[in-house]
Amino acid sequence: MTDANDHDPTGGLDWRLAACYTHCMDHHPVIVISGSPAWAEALPPLPGFALVHYVDRAGYIARLVDDHAALIVVDGHQPDWRAWVTTPKASPATRRIPIALVAADPATRAQGPIAGADFVLAPAEIATRLPEIACQHARIMPAEVRQRLSGQCAEPLPPQARQAVDLFNAGQYYRQHDLFEALWVAEQGPVRDLYRAVLQVGVAYYQVTRGNRRGALKMLLRSLQWLHVLPDVCQGIDVARLRSDAQRLREALEAWPTDDLAGFDLALLGQVHLVER
Repeated sequence: MTDANDHDPTGGLDWRLAACYTHCMDHHPVIVISGSPAWAEALPPLPGFALVHYVDRAGYIARLVDDHAALIVVDGHQPDWRAWVTTPKASPATRRIPIALVAADPATRAQGPIAGADFVLAPAEIATRLPEIACQHARIMPAEVRQRLSGQCAEPLPPQARQAVDLFNAGQYYRQHDLFEALWVAEQGPVRDLYRAVLQVGVAYYQVTRGNRRGALKMLLRSLQWLHVLPDVCQGIDVARLRSDAQRLREALEAWPTDDLAGFDLALLGQVHLVER
């Protein structure tokens, strides 16, 4: 007899979780697992999610940003499990990613929330709790928010934002920050992420002009989390091009041999381009 779950992409999950996973299947958000723990073999099917194993913490923050990690599952049996938890929570670029700590030792689980873990579970709980944690708490933009963002992105750029863009393109990165920040504070809808993304790229450019390589890299990583969720054009701003410019600058800064930016190509500081409707 054929099991009904053989043709069920949700693997027979509770219907509420099934609805969640069906919604997520087009996006394939990433769940990061530290190391290759034995309990990983007991993970239930998580349709709509991609599982990625990080075997070491080299470039940990940058990899989380590049993978657009939606959830981190830390193996509490690793001697450095605390670093796997605390490192993302200490960075503005990744601190919003929920972290689940898996450990058989009750003492380790008790230390999990202190280190910053959002959830703690024993290996025996993985099959029952992890699907619900992934569905309800993974860092994914809900469909209704995405729809509202699409509607707001179709609106024209507010006059104050256009003024901020002009300042950005004139190299007045400090002043553009103030205008975009005011817009971000006043706006309650999801389009506020547009203003936050642009101002953070501008701050990164400002740090480059000051010769602060590390500060620029930190701001670029912070901006990418917002640029990633935005459509390619939002309120007339060419987000795709800004995203590409920010990534190109980041790669150049990462390849630069020292923290001294003397001689660095300032032509890599792009502009905010507007798409005429």
